Amino acid sequence: MKRALFSPYEVKGVTLKNRIVMSPMCMYSCDTEDGMVRPFHHTHYESRAVGQVGLITVEATAVTAQGRISTRDLGIWNDKHILGLQEIVTRVQSHGAKAAIQLAHAGRKAVVDGPILAPSAIPFDDESKIPEEMSIDDIHATVEAFRLGVLRAKKAGFDIIEIHAAHGYLINEFLSPLTNKRTDDYGGSRENRYRFLKEILSAVTSEWDGPLFVRISADEYTDGGNTMEDFIQFAKWMKVQGVDLVDCSTGAVVPAKISVYPGYQVRHAESIRKGASIPTAAVGMITSGVQAEEILRNERADLIYLARELLRNPYWPRDAAKELGISIESPVQYERGWQQ
Repeated sequence: MKRALFSPYEVKGVTLKNRIVMSPMCMYSCDTEDGMVRPFHHTHYESRAVGQVGLITVEATAVTAQGRISTRDLGIWNDKHILGLQEIVTRVQSHGAKAAIQLAHAGRKAVVDGPILAPSAIPFDDESKIPEEMSIDDIHATVEAFRLGVLRAKKAGFDIIEIHAAHGYLINEFLSPLTNKRTDDYGGSRENRYRFLKEILSAVTSEWDGPLFVRISADEYTDGGNTMEDFIQFAKWMKVQGVDLVDCSTGAVVPAKISVYPGYQVRHAESIRKGASIPTAAVGMITSGVQAEEILRNERADLIYLARELLRNPYWPRDAAKELGISIESPVQYERGWQQ
């Protein structure tokens, strides 16, 4: 019996061999503040490709030094970063997986020396640094930084680019009325709050005609924040701009209490998929092959993003296949033990 989880997925000429995606997860493993790829990154990403994950997404990679979540984050703000990222791509692709990269700017959640930027001068919490409200020049410079980041990602050979517009980082801060209190063209109405992302997507697609994903936080868990109606409209606008898939996470926009349970974010992916008629990815406490198969078979999402489960088990696809009663191709080097 053919299983949805192990069926291929094609987007703009790029074919994933299955629907299993390694979610972008910050590893905080740069040895210095230069944002360069280290040996750990090679091992970390290649091992999941060996494990037969269909798409490996490199962690949030900063388009400016100022926009790092931490000083140990990967960077793509300089051409010197290309070679190391290219090595990750080569290693991942050599095992039949595709490689994606998530381009990011941390905004007010950056923990770095010097000033940090946000749409409004509101700190994340009482212990966080107060950010500077971005000027129009700051906004334009950041949009340009995303464009240049895309050019570098393209040179590194990535198959897919994902824009990080979730988890309370800069783009998310512009989208949310909880964090965006501007009174100019970038604040106020839903359309104005979307303007920053709109300009970034325009800059990205001016340089990139390959598959383009966007991660959002589709629930802010706080009164006065964006509603599902807002997220569906954002997704419709993104679709018009050439976005191929919305990666649906939730939370972290403002401090909030979140009730977590298996598959707790899947309903958001399902609502946006149906409401905006756009492919989505589900993520969040998806731990078994049966659970992932149910999501796909019932057309609640198109891809399954795994985070902590792949930290625990780089060979999760093998275990999921066994659970679903099918065999999948094994790495040649591991054939003696893979099918047992």
